[in-house]
Formats: sequence, structure tokens, C-alpha cells
Amino acid sequence: MRIHWCGTGLSSRPGLRRLILAGHPITVWNLPMEQAMEAVGDITDDIRAMEPGALDAALQPGDIIVSMLPAAMHLDLARSCVTKGAHFVSSSYITPDMRTLDEPARAAGVSILGEVGLDPGIDHLMAHDLVAAYRASQVYDRDNVLSFTSYCGGIPTRPNAFRYKFSWSPLGVLRALMTPARSIRGYSELSVAHPWDAVQRYTAPLRQPEMFEVYPNRDSLPFRADYRFDPEWKVKEFVRGTLRLNGWSEAWSGIFEELATNPSEARLTALSDDLWQAHPLEAGEADRVVLCVSLKVEKAGQPVWHRTWVLDAEGDVRGSAMARLVSGTVSLAVEAILTREIPVGLHGAPNDPRLVKRWLEETSHQAQDMRLVIYD
Repeated sequence: MRIHWCGTGLSSRPGLRRLILAGHPITVWNLPMEQAMEAVGDITDDIRAMEPGALDAALQPGDIIVSMLPAAMHLDLARSCVTKGAHFVSSSYITPDMRTLDEPARAAGVSILGEVGLDPGIDHLMAHDLVAAYRASQVYDRDNVLSFTSYCGGIPTRPNAFRYKFSWSPLGVLRALMTPARSIRGYSELSVAHPWDAVQRYTAPLRQPEMFEVYPNRDSLPFRADYRFDPEWKVKEFVRGTLRLNGWSEAWSGIFEELATNPSEARLTALSDDLWQAHPLEAGEADRVVLCVSLKVEKAGQPVWHRTWVLDAEGDVRGSAMARLVSGTVSLAVEAILTREIPVGLHGAPNDPRLVKRWLEETSHQAQDMRLVIYD
């Protein structure tokens, strides 16, 4: 069983190095090869050029492909895995097209595992842990009212006037802002064409409480089922969103105006290039990641159960915070497939309590502060 790790960009390296140093058989695929050699050439010489057909020719039944490539490339790789009887791992969101591979993967006896990065990924683990703890609590009651929030963001440790710095191409951030968002607010569905129209203030319960701006991201509603919310539960609030520094919405107002015009792909790419040049995370500058996942339960208008997972991580000698958290979780997913702890078929981050506990414990070593805040 060989691991084929595809892509050695900045978000890939800590997890890839962890697996290599643990002694797992790994072939590293990338173009250009020089980038891969710079990333892991000091600890492996099994580096190959990801040229057309090369990976498919090397893939054997039982192998694992890890795709740290652009999301548009995941589907073809996953299809190749199903055809060859191999497994597939990605940190990216599971798309509708990817979901069509569930039954073929089951028939082939292989696992397709997505959403095992930071967000999505670690946030899912925290949500699974909170919901399981609430279900097991003495206050559990189907008539309770639930409020769930999950906010994650990469932010600069040294804030700038733009209130954001880019670790890699801004194109993904821009596309996400152009995606409509759905959530639940005040018991009702809230749909916004532009996520920036739903920005709110949020005080994160960090060691030193800190106020941020947050907004809903993508479609939160399907995750109620993923997090095992019963359909009959009374949900007052349910939102998965993005966290930014205070002042972000004002600093980005001009960007929002342009995105609202639905710019062409060429214009979006040009805007991305301009932002990348103007607001990069400088070489050697530490990044920061903040993640807060909360479940609050009320009865007769009074809180009876309230817990929040908080994570605050900064870049250090081990690599950037974002890279450690994304690729570190991917590496845990690979090891779980190796030990046959992931069922066949298509899945997101696991809800098995044993895996949730172990992965959160491993994740805590990657953050300067990670803990469960208990209010009740």
C-alpha cells in the first residue's frame, strides 16, 4: 500500500514531511519537480514528475492518492482511484460530482475521504464532539433550542490597513466571496447573494477575548445532517462562516463593489494578481489561524448547556499555522485509511468518537492554544 502525495505547495509540506519521517512508503508527485525537491528533497528521493499518465500507470490496488492540487483536479483523480481499486484523500469540500462516486467506491471496496483539512476538517471534528457531548448530557431534550456557530479564518499576526494578507493566490478567496451563502438566523433561513452583506461582530473566547468580523460561508444547511442534528430539533441559529479582523469589511468595500458586478474570469484573475502583489504575507512573517466552534442549548429562554472549541495557532519553526493544520489533518486521514479505520465509500471528516478524540488531541499539538470552553 503506497501513498501517492500529489502537490507540494505551501499548504502541503508539514503533513507530507510527517508521513515521510514516520516511515510510510510515499511517492511525491509534482510539477515542477524542483518545488518538490525543495520541500522534501532532504528526506526522500522518491519524487516524480506529474506528467500525463504517469501517476495512473504507477497506481496499484490498495494505494492511496492524496490530492493537494487545485480542486478542479480532484474528481478525475478520485475516478482513477475507484477504477484502480485505490483510495483517495483531499482536504477540499466534497462536491456534488464527487458524491456520485459513493456507490462505485463501495462496490470497489475503497474509501474516498474529503473535507479533512482545517475548514473543512478540524471544524467538523469539533462539531461532532459537541453534538455527541450534548446528546449524552443530562439536559438533552428534543424541545430544547439550539444555536450552532462555526467561524474560521486565517489572519495576519501583524495587521495591515487592508486587514488581510495572502499566503497564496487570492483567487480562491475572491471566488468564495462571489458564492451565495445560506444559514439559519433567528429560526429562519437567511440567504444572501453576497456574503459581505451579512457581516456581524463576534467576540471569540480566546485566552484574551478578541472581537472579529464574521460572515456566513457557502451553504451551511446541509451540515445539520452531517453533524447529526435531528430533523425535529429546534434550531435558532446554524452558521458556518469565515472570521476576519475588525475593520475588514470597510477595508474591502471597494473589492466588494467590483465583485458585485460579476467580473469576468480574466478580470477576476487580474484583480487576484493585483491583490497578491499589494498584500502578500512576507517571507518569514508568521501567519495566524483562529477557529471557534460553538453549540449553545436553551430551555425556556435560558442557557442550559454551552460549549465552544477554540483554536488559536501561529506560524513558527514548524511551518505556517495554516499549512500545519491543513496538511497535518490530511496526514491523519491517510494513516486512518492505512489502519482500515475509515469505511469504504465517500465520507467527510470522521464522526467516530475514537477518531475524533485522537485527531483533536493530535491537532492540539499544532496550535499555541486549543481548548474546550465550558460555560454551564
